[in-house]
Amino acid sequence: MSQSATGSPSPDIGPDTLGAALTRFTRTTGAYAGAVYLLSPGDLDEHDDDPEGPGVPGVPDGQMLRLAVLSGVSAGIAAPWARVALAATTPVSDAVRERRLVWIGGQEELARRYPRLALVLPHPFVMAAAAITTGPKVWGGLVLHWSSAHPSTLSAAEREAIADACHHLALLLRQAAHCGHPVVAGPEPRVLPPSRNRTAGAAEAQAAVDFAERLPSGCCALDPDGRITFVTTAGADLLGAGIPDLLGARPWEALPWLDDPVAEDRYRAAALSRRPTSFTARRPPDQWLSFHLYPDASGISVRIVPTPSADAEDPPRLLHPAPAAEPGRAAALHHLMHLAATLTEAVGVRDVVERVADQILPAFGAQALAMMAAEDGRLRIIGHRGYPAGHVDRFDATPLTSGTPTVRVLTTGIAEFFAGLADLRQAYPDIDPRDGMAAWACLPLITSGHPVGSLILAYDRPHPFPSEERAVLTSTAGLIAQALDRARLYDATHQLAHDLQAGLLPHALPSVPGLDVAARYLPASRGMDVGGDFYDLIRLDGTTAAAAIGDVQGHNVQAATLMGQVRTAVHATAGAPPGEVLARTNRLLTDLNPGLFTSCLYVHLDLTGHRACLATAGHPPPVLRHPDGHTEILRPTPGLLLGIEATADYPTTDIVLPPGCVLALYTDGLVEAAGVDIDEAIASLAGRLARDRSRSMDDLADALVGHGRRSAPRIDDIALLLISPTDT
Repeated sequence: MSQSATGSPSPDIGPDTLGAALTRFTRTTGAYAGAVYLLSPGDLDEHDDDPEGPGVPGVPDGQMLRLAVLSGVSAGIAAPWARVALAATTPVSDAVRERRLVWIGGQEELARRYPRLALVLPHPFVMAAAAITTGPKVWGGLVLHWSSAHPSTLSAAEREAIADACHHLALLLRQAAHCGHPVVAGPEPRVLPPSRNRTAGAAEAQAAVDFAERLPSGCCALDPDGRITFVTTAGADLLGAGIPDLLGARPWEALPWLDDPVAEDRYRAAALSRRPTSFTARRPPDQWLSFHLYPDASGISVRIVPTPSADAEDPPRLLHPAPAAEPGRAAALHHLMHLAATLTEAVGVRDVVERVADQILPAFGAQALAMMAAEDGRLRIIGHRGYPAGHVDRFDATPLTSGTPTVRVLTTGIAEFFAGLADLRQAYPDIDPRDGMAAWACLPLITSGHPVGSLILAYDRPHPFPSEERAVLTSTAGLIAQALDRARLYDATHQLAHDLQAGLLPHALPSVPGLDVAARYLPASRGMDVGGDFYDLIRLDGTTAAAAIGDVQGHNVQAATLMGQVRTAVHATAGAPPGEVLARTNRLLTDLNPGLFTSCLYVHLDLTGHRACLATAGHPPPVLRHPDGHTEILRPTPGLLLGIEATADYPTTDIVLPPGCVLALYTDGLVEAAGVDIDEAIASLAGRLARDRSRSMDDLADALVGHGRRSAPRIDDIALLLISPTDT
């Protein structure tokens, strides 16, 4: 027993508790499948010292939703979505990130809003995703699936039931956290057993078997994971296999002639749509069979019927005919389709490695992988999964002149497969893998004839690597090589842009007697992470200083370059009246005619008179916190953005700046968000500034930036400059 937040005893809360709740909610809503995703504790904001504070702090890089509990579908079908990046474009990540209900009322809507998801799940169903929250705290997300027979809209009762479910789950998670035992997703989701309409005793079960045996043709039953749990004698005869060989196996694994994408695709279609479907297949040499699938929560009933040949005048009548497809590993192709789609969104080497590992391991049943890239005459480890770090480290920086498998496949362009340890030792007598694995695939990563790196897949048991699988693995390596090559170029360009912007922004603020200051800069969370936001503090003489903040339009190298020119112009004219500083800078920009506009706020600070003079070129209004704690949004008369009209005027405004006050200058990335009124956002910032009176300037800057990051995903840079006069 654990203690609740109020001190009263409460049962331990874990995935089983969430599972019981999920089962009730799916019954209440009529959904056939459900899933609970949790944010890992390590993904929460390390600066958020409020246990009830927001759990989605601006979507930091790498923040993940992890599948904790699953019902209604197999873990194999859900495997591609066991880990979902919070920044990704998926129903559950959008719901959690934006704290709203996401409803997908059909395949057309899914294709329009989530084309990648529609590509890898081309089956009719409807779904909802919602955030699990208590106040501002976000714990994770709830996903529910209904069959395609569900109306395209949610009823008011269903919406209320979903809201109640999320609220109840959130209370359970909060209670567990308060008891010191927060619920976290395990390495594998907790898969709930299927619900059944009835159970049978031994006599009734035997009667059911006798009934099925008397039926014409054949039949079998599949559990939610696609494994055969029952097959009649006639069904086994039609399939050409013994009953013991079929029980516990998936049909497409036990029967080579059913190892076809169509067979598993129809199983997935039935499992996800909860609608009957069918397909035909040829059992060699010339026996055609039609398979009719009838799904429910406990599994799928399959009727197997001998049919005329596919080109006969009277072909079999099918519930949902499936198109023909080339033979191959259906499960692998499903994962690879998902991989191909997801790699189009990968934006860096680390991202590529994570997405490849998520899809390749379950696709081919491997237990570990390591990915290497060719750099400066060596193979460097750029990522791995399933291996201990110490093991892969000793293979890092392998010279390209060595005779290891990873080097050889890269230099020859030919993949190598080792079905067992004996094969490896025969080809490479001097190599002792010492990785606890029993089979390996070494794949070259080559694109357009250019060697990029190597990939190792490792298996904990001997693996035969049939020819079809070798072909699929080899072609998959080419797909990965293209993505990795693009990712390395992106990383190099990103680093160049980062270095450029870092060189243009001040490395540190000058020390000005009489001022306590702090500044922060955060790049946008999308794009190249380079933009035109800037800030400056300029010491003029012993009694005066100047501050400036601005935002050049755009997020590219051109914007960063123009930002450097604007900073230079402001420095060159600093000390002149604020209106004149902006007017001169404006004339320079109109002469340069860069095609980009710039907002700017310039402040002249009188440190002895405790006054300030402001001029603004279309910049967001500064916020002033007075010594007594109340805040004021200053509204200086704005002039035109810099770079529009050479003769533009910039009026000035004088304010009192007493010791103990705080003047906050910021760029619009701190307050702007889609669907949020800008005045309300600025008022919210002023409220946060008023509440955080006890913080130091650095802590206050962190708090304000954190407030802006949590308000919405960042699509713009954030610059912040805080100025507080002191008595000295």
